[in-house]
This record gives sequence, structure tokens and C-alpha cells, in this order.
Amino acid sequence: MIDKYIPGIKNSSSEQFFLMAGPCAIEGEEIALRIAEKIVTITDKLNIPYIFKGSYRKANRSRVDSFTGIGDEKALKILEKVGKEFGVPTVTDIHESHEAALAAAYVDVLQIPAFLCRQTELLVAAAETGKVVNIKKGQFLSAESMKFAVDKVKDSGNDKVFLTDRGNTFGYQDLIVDFRGLPMMRSFGVPTIMDCTHSLQQPNQTSGVTGGKPELIETIAKAAIAVGADGLFIETHPDPANAKSDGANMLHLDLLEDLLTKLTRVRQAIL
Repeated sequence: MIDKYIPGIKNSSSEQFFLMAGPCAIEGEEIALRIAEKIVTITDKLNIPYIFKGSYRKANRSRVDSFTGIGDEKALKILEKVGKEFGVPTVTDIHESHEAALAAAYVDVLQIPAFLCRQTELLVAAAETGKVVNIKKGQFLSAESMKFAVDKVKDSGNDKVFLTDRGNTFGYQDLIVDFRGLPMMRSFGVPTIMDCTHSLQQPNQTSGVTGGKPELIETIAKAAIAVGADGLFIETHPDPANAKSDGANMLHLDLLEDLLTKLTRVRQAIL
């Protein structure tokens, strides 16, 4: 299924879910390559199609002194190197329309952040690159309303669209996942992904640093596979406590293989 959108992706003959995973932000070449190598080894072993994830720049930060990146071109070149060295597609976020063409020169999938999913000009610019466009559902939107975001991309001449759920705003400082949204978004005829890490964020903390509940990543992931998610999005790092971005809700890299092994069993059980 996934090779319809990304031709040549490894393990595409598998009936498994596909995986988008990697660090929240590109922190440097050595750590990006180390994370990619570990995940590629695991996904090849389990026959899971894999897309390496890394943000070349973080634009939505709680505080002005938060880490935003190592430089756009430097980070994008690292993403390109990961893709070439390990033979995997890559995905990164874009935040403004002029970034679409820039990022598209280096990666295979352009990701629209949740807070920007209604930005028509941004969606059209991403669509016009011809790349796959992964739209994250806004925390403030229903699953049904994401059909209009899909239509904006398709009406711009690009049928390669993914939708990613990342939870719904609950009060001021928490998120909840309504699993009815995954089959609803799948009904639009596009691959639907569950973001198992950002959906466990605890935003708007008084410290200005977003919190999280990474101990529940397995719970969210199992439930998503059980209701038919096509893919999973998981941010992972060998040292989440010292990650430069979103460490509070990332999965420790050493825990990824065990989790994915369990999830492949869930997938097989429902086929």
C-alpha cells in the first residue's frame, strides 16, 4: 500500500503498518545517523516499511530561548544523507509556504504541523512540489473536518496525502485521543497515521517546557493498530532526557524493538 505513495520503499510488500520515526529535531549528523541505523535494523528485521523523521527546524516553541535547530541547510543535508545512506525515505516539517520547495529538494515527505493544518497557502505550496504531504490533524479540529485539508492538496493536483492524528485538546494542559477519528479519516481514501508521542504531550506548563507521558506510548500504539491505523509516528532518541526538543514525550530508542515486535503481533491478529 505505501509504495503507491513512495515507490521503492523497503518492505512495501508487507501487510504491516508503516513507521515514521526518528528524533524530534535534527541535532547533528552523528546522532541522526546513529538513530537511523538502529531503526533501519529493527524495521528490516520485522519487515516494516520505514520513513525517517526529523524536523530541520522547530518553529512552534513555548519560549523564545527554546532550541529551534542547527541551521536549515545543514539539517536538510543531514536528512538527505540519512536517506541516501540507508535507502529510506525521509520526512520533515514545513511552516511557511516558501519552505515547501526548499525542503522538497532534500526529503520525500513534507509534513504540515497540526497548528498549521488549515493554512491553505501552505497546503497548496506543499502539494505543488509533488511530494507526499502528511497533514497532522489540529488538536482543535474534528476528524471529519480534515477532509477539507485533504481536498486542498488533491485540488492542487496532488493525490499523495497522509493524515496523522495527534490527539485533541482537553482543557488547557492535556490531550486525549478519540480513536473514532482514525477510521473516519481513513474513509477519505488516504493512509492514516497515529502520532503516538505528541498525542501524549502535556502542553502549556507553567515552566514553558511541554511535559508528556511516554509510559503510555505502547497503549496508544496498540489501540491505533487495533482500530486499523495504516502507520505509526513515533519520536525516539537514545537519551530523551537530554534531547534538544520534546524529550518529555519521546520513546527511548532502546525500547523501540520490543514495542514494534508487540505491535506486529497485534497487526497480525486483526488481519
